[in-house]
Amino acid sequence: MKRLLILLAVIGLTAGKANAYFDHRGHNVDSLERVVAPWTEDRWADASEKQSEEIVYAYWSLMLGYRNINAERSMFFARKCYKLATRWNWLVKMADGLNGIAIIHYGRGQYDSSLFYYNQALELTERMLRGETSFTMDKPYPEMDIDDTRSLLYGAIGNTYNLMDSIPKAMEYYKKAGEIFTKYGWNESNAILWYNMGETWFEEGELEKALPCYETSLEYAQASGDSLQISSAYKGLGSYYLAKGKIGKAMKYIEEADSYYSLHQDQEFVARIETLGLTNKILQRQKKTWRLVALGGAIIIGLILALGLILRRNRKLSLEKAGADIVIEEALEEKPLDQELTDREMEIVPLLAAGLTSQQIADKVCLSLATIKWYRKRLLEKFQASNSAELVSILKEKGLL
Repeated sequence: MKRLLILLAVIGLTAGKANAYFDHRGHNVDSLERVVAPWTEDRWADASEKQSEEIVYAYWSLMLGYRNINAERSMFFARKCYKLATRWNWLVKMADGLNGIAIIHYGRGQYDSSLFYYNQALELTERMLRGETSFTMDKPYPEMDIDDTRSLLYGAIGNTYNLMDSIPKAMEYYKKAGEIFTKYGWNESNAILWYNMGETWFEEGELEKALPCYETSLEYAQASGDSLQISSAYKGLGSYYLAKGKIGKAMKYIEEADSYYSLHQDQEFVARIETLGLTNKILQRQKKTWRLVALGGAIIIGLILALGLILRRNRKLSLEKAGADIVIEEALEEKPLDQELTDREMEIVPLLAAGLTSQQIADKVCLSLATIKWYRKRLLEKFQASNSAELVSILKEKGLL
């Protein structure tokens, strides 16, 4: 399975029973359905602009609410959202509806259909860029908001081509997203983008194409100051040099990555397992090299002395390997991350919900800006949210806020 963009990944469907969805007003899907039930399509013409806004918003909320519960209902309300929004030429909500339909097809593995709707949504953003407005507004949509939506759609389209094994086409769209990130100086997003491009090329066996992607990811990660992304880039570079047989360089980068993951293994246990696994591979290769050196140099006194140093180093590495094996076994026995909030997350989440910026939150809880950005990113990943608004909605749904 290819590692798709974390930032740009669309939300897949999950099987099994899910908790009832609640929107930001505390309404669950049943109460929202009661709100829209009287408004059949033949009555839409009687709805005022304000009423239409409320109905469209309810359709959009129901689309999100049913996404992980009932795919058919989610698509039903996505189509309703799109259709009613079309009456007023509300381009943003039209794009939201098309995106919702595309996500359902994506989750079902119906990639051609998914691409069709993603591209339809992308065409709407092009119309916005050309200055087209709705029937209820007289000024264009903000360019940054449009570009933000375009970058997400480019990433989603890239992910879809990635799963279809159309790697060059996927890269074409990933780079389009990257151009937007560069335009606004969104270094963290670019770091994630280029890391995942490197991972894709690595898994395709295209090592020489993977290397510049990892290096570019590291540059953007360092510019953003995001320790997690810096560590991810280090891990990618370590994997590359290990595959090329450059053990010294591989160990250097893997140790750099693991120095971060080991301090955050309660959140990054999967990445920690990966770095420990790579460390074990490096140690195994080093062992083979040392055995050859020991056998070939047994006759010469200088090589015997070297062998003694190697054996001492080997004992140290064996102890490190044994310790790594224990950590791996313990990590493998752990359950996947439980969607519960840590004490610090419980302190940060209400501030996110209140709409505070990362800097404002950092000032309130006496943490660095980089740490708050890390917690924000971690919460989005933990609850599979694409932005803070969706995160707050999910947390309220789960009774965590």
